[in-house]
Amino acid sequence: MNIEDLTPAERRLWAAFPKGESVDLSSGDPAYDDIGQSDQWGHERVVRAEVLVALLVGAVESEPGQVAAVRLGGARITGSLNLGHAEVSVPLALTGCSFDEAPHLYWASMNSVHLMRCRLPGLIASGTRVDGHLWLEGSRISGGLWLDGANITGILNMSGVQLSNPGGDALLADRLTVEANVYCDQGFSSTGEVRLPGATVGGQLIFRGARLHNPSGAALYASRLNVAANVFCDGGFSAEGEVRLRGATVGGYLSFVGARLSAPQRTALNADDLTVETDIYCSDGFSAVGTVSFSGARVTGQLSFRDAHLRHDQGTALSLQRVQAEELLLRTAEPIHGTADLSYARINLLRDDASSWPERLQLDGLQYETLDPPLTARERLAWLRRDTDGYAPQPYERLAQTYRSLGLDADGRSVLLAKARDRRKTQGMSRKVIGFLQDGLVGYGYRPFRAASWLIGLLAFGTIVFSLHKPDVLDTGQKPHFNAFFYTLDLLLPIGTLGQEMAFAPKGVYQWIANFIVAGGLVLGLTVAAGVTRALSRE
Repeated sequence: MNIEDLTPAERRLWAAFPKGESVDLSSGDPAYDDIGQSDQWGHERVVRAEVLVALLVGAVESEPGQVAAVRLGGARITGSLNLGHAEVSVPLALTGCSFDEAPHLYWASMNSVHLMRCRLPGLIASGTRVDGHLWLEGSRISGGLWLDGANITGILNMSGVQLSNPGGDALLADRLTVEANVYCDQGFSSTGEVRLPGATVGGQLIFRGARLHNPSGAALYASRLNVAANVFCDGGFSAEGEVRLRGATVGGYLSFVGARLSAPQRTALNADDLTVETDIYCSDGFSAVGTVSFSGARVTGQLSFRDAHLRHDQGTALSLQRVQAEELLLRTAEPIHGTADLSYARINLLRDDASSWPERLQLDGLQYETLDPPLTARERLAWLRRDTDGYAPQPYERLAQTYRSLGLDADGRSVLLAKARDRRKTQGMSRKVIGFLQDGLVGYGYRPFRAASWLIGLLAFGTIVFSLHKPDVLDTGQKPHFNAFFYTLDLLLPIGTLGQEMAFAPKGVYQWIANFIVAGGLVLGLTVAAGVTRALSRE
């Protein structure tokens, strides 16, 4: 490039490059220097993109002992900044500049790139390697930011960046690798889809206070994302459109504290098969319109929905199918509007509150060790009976086992009795009749003292009947003493004898009464014995 062909502004940049000095073309008037007014900037602030390319690829050598760099502020850059496949060994730092065309950095090898508070009609950096930081703080990028397959050894800073590509990809960062932190905070906003599938972040991913807008599709698509430390989607984070973290891995904790997600009639948050090494916080004002799904997720610590607002009136508001977590905190700010699906989840400690229970639950296969609070059997049975799938034995058995492990045997028996009664509702008429008899007589074996009451009743009944109608003596040569009480007791006892039953024999209808008492004594006696045995074994 002939230096004689350069404009005064370009000559200043050319001269400053060998020492890495900055050239500021701004006017000093904040209103006039705003990048939104760049169309009104005069010729004195125009720099051709080809001049930048020439400097970056080695048209001018650095001075001995100096670090050459392109440092430019307040310029309008015309033409195409095309560095595709280039080897750039010097830093590029542009501040408050406006581009007429989208820069092309695809598959380039860059030293470090700072495009701060710039306006760009797109930025294509697919496959780019940046040995240092990529700093885009405060820039406005329309038409899409492409970082797919890029590799950044330092920080990716998009704080305050405004991305706009309605109906398309606002950020295309599939398989992006960043070895340090990624900042999408301090007013970061996007219109269009933000894509991070398969991306790898060696530090933290920060979307604190970000506003994502793509209501017809995914606001954030980050399936298979791998973050070594924490992920922050809090501090006023909002997303209109789906947030997808399916199959992602987070090495620290995931925070959606106070976040607002909206995807009506769709999935607002899809975190199926997510793995988090510590905790997940969807709490303290977190709200979601649409399904929140953590199906198959694994959480080493706590999964918290404390003071959350969840709504999907006609469908599943919260899906925790097959979740594995040390603790589930399900004390929402209000009852969940929609179905909460906890089927086949495995939780060590389940902490909930009756005031926040959803109207519809799915609990089949749910495993938990401890409930906080355990509540009474009556209250917990009301919880089980919200299951939309109807009767299933496993939830009752799991609840009864939990009560027994807490030493609440009476509540455990109440749950198992309720299980038998609810099962009866699903059976045919003949089994229902037998079930009613079992329930009324012995409470399906879980009310042994009810059997004792029946025994006492039969004893009183037999004593009265046989006092009024003494049975005949079997051996007429003997004159044994008859006692109606002991005779009835002898009939009731399934084993042993008191000598009365063998000496007397009733006739006619009284023989049938005696046989009825014998059969009742056998059934009820065995029931009492089984109940006592269970009580002793628990002791």
